[in-house]
Amino acid sequence: MRRVGIFGWGIVAPRSPNIAAFAENLASTESWLEPFNGFGPDNFLVGIPQFSFEEYRGWIAQRFPPSRFHSLTEKMDLPVQYAVGSFIQALGQNPGLDQELRALSTAAHVYMGTGIGCIDTVSRQTRALDRAQRRWDRFWAERNPTFQEHRSRGAEAPEGAPPDPATVADPEDRYEAEAAWWHHWAASSPDLQVYLRELAAIESLNVQGEIERGKVSVLKEKQRQLRQLHERWREPQPPWGSVSANLVWNIWNTPASQISMLGHITGLAFAPVAACSTFGVCLKLGMDAIRRGEAKAVVVGATDPPPLAISVGAFYSARVISADASVSKPLTGLRGTHVAGGAIVWILGDLEHMTAKGFKPLGMEPVAVGVSSDADHIITPSVEGPTRAIHQALTEAGARPEEMATWDLHATATPGDYREIETLRGVLPDSVLVTARKGTFGHGMSAGGGWELTAQYLGYERGRLYPTSLHQPELNREIEKLHSVYVFDEPCAPPEGPAGKLSMGIGGINACVISRPW
Repeated sequence: MRRVGIFGWGIVAPRSPNIAAFAENLASTESWLEPFNGFGPDNFLVGIPQFSFEEYRGWIAQRFPPSRFHSLTEKMDLPVQYAVGSFIQALGQNPGLDQELRALSTAAHVYMGTGIGCIDTVSRQTRALDRAQRRWDRFWAERNPTFQEHRSRGAEAPEGAPPDPATVADPEDRYEAEAAWWHHWAASSPDLQVYLRELAAIESLNVQGEIERGKVSVLKEKQRQLRQLHERWREPQPPWGSVSANLVWNIWNTPASQISMLGHITGLAFAPVAACSTFGVCLKLGMDAIRRGEAKAVVVGATDPPPLAISVGAFYSARVISADASVSKPLTGLRGTHVAGGAIVWILGDLEHMTAKGFKPLGMEPVAVGVSSDADHIITPSVEGPTRAIHQALTEAGARPEEMATWDLHATATPGDYREIETLRGVLPDSVLVTARKGTFGHGMSAGGGWELTAQYLGYERGRLYPTSLHQPELNREIEKLHSVYVFDEPCAPPEGPAGKLSMGIGGINACVISRPW
């Protein structure tokens, strides 16, 4: 079976604009979290990525026209920029990687996933559409003769009309009532029907003759006639014209496709999405592609938006995040996790092929990834699902449970921590040394598992497991009864033997990674 190595990695994380800063910060037991205040003053702590896309301008300018950097900053949401920045960092770990990825043609792939995607773009465009729709509906409703008669004479609204917002007392209900009210009257406006027929006639203009020249001619003529149409009607911007094309440019596969374009990588590029297990799933897919001989190198990774009001609010309503203005550490009070954003990129390669080219592997050797689904509950982890993933990974790695030296938990500082330790001890002995790091940098929905795995790899590479934010007296006493061997607030030498890492995603998606020192 082909062996796989990591030949490049890059990170964007809280307090960590790059992999070097990430490694330096891991040596401290301080939390990387900071106040959110996305709702005005609030009680949330979050992991805000430290990031400046400007740092990558030079790399991009050396390889592309000036318009490319401008396009990336103007059109791409932050998760895409985080992914691109992490990819460029990863290329720098082994000089010549970018040329090799290009030379491999379709034998180089990109599997770049995400958790909740570019939701800032979605949120902003949704608000823009709502505002435009309200203005549009009111404009045409007020030109409706039936509505004008209703308003001037106080006549009763026709049957089927929504309630007059003037009769709705609650301000929140009135906001929705106004939207329904104007939408109803606009729909029956004769002027709107005339306008739409004129607009359809303009949009129906066809390309004539030679296609490229005819296309430009049609576009110019359409714009001329649309200006004339607006001069006649003086209508507000149509709602369909209020939504930026950036919504299309920031769909789920965009981080992967941007990496493929910037790296001139012509093999398969797509976006695996597996919630909190995304990075582990991407790693498995990449290793499988190399071992099947379909690829010699695969860029794998995950990227998440920074904490946003819409995401923090959603996780709060799901009752999984802490909201008491203090750090909630895994394995302690179980008050909830902290939302974080950023990205992680690894460049995997066929070990024999890449070392023959002079590239040096980093960290540890990923040996196996076991995956499973709970098929049970959307948020509460089961025992059976993760256990299956662990056993699958151990079997594929050819490792016995008693051989495992260290293990990194998914641990989110929720009651699920107890079940996770219970699951772990159902497979592994009481000697395994356990780490849990979400109290340090928070929970990146898809990238967090990659951060934790990279911390494990860096520790082994440098001969010292990094400390965690957990102090021994804080350990939950019920959890301590199940298992008591943890990395606390002091670094320690990694014990001999393989290392494990479990991620458990929303929807019950599990990924277990088994690795070994070089």
